[in-house]
Amino acid sequence: MSRTFIICKPDAVERGYVGQILDRFERKGLKLVAGELRLLDAETLAQHYAEHVEKPFYGDLVSFMSRSPAFIAVFEGPDDTFAIVRTLMGPTNPAEAPPGTIRGDYGTVMTENLVHGSDSNESAEREIGIFFPGLG
Repeated sequence: MSRTFIICKPDAVERGYVGQILDRFERKGLKLVAGELRLLDAETLAQHYAEHVEKPFYGDLVSFMSRSPAFIAVFEGPDDTFAIVRTLMGPTNPAEAPPGTIRGDYGTVMTENLVHGSDSNESAEREIGIFFPGLG
């Protein structure tokens, strides 16, 4: 079994899509092992987006991700669960995301694309440690 981390971003919470997003992962057979509605602060976001801190879009990213609560969660499933989650999410740009994916069905703009999912097992471990440090 492996675990991965997801964020239903503020736009997903604001638009009322958290239930539909979580349902897609659960219907695929993944198990929700931790979840919490949380207002993300700048310090936590700096840890999470460490590779983007110096980039020109970083300020806008933090403003978006901290403007209202996000739903953070950990899902468990077979090896490389992160890959299953990312397939269900679809490409980052909703205009390129096929129907049947989360972003293809619910997304409208690239800068507010509803959901984040870890991009590797290593990223999942790091991100779970940031958001759910007590989760072994």
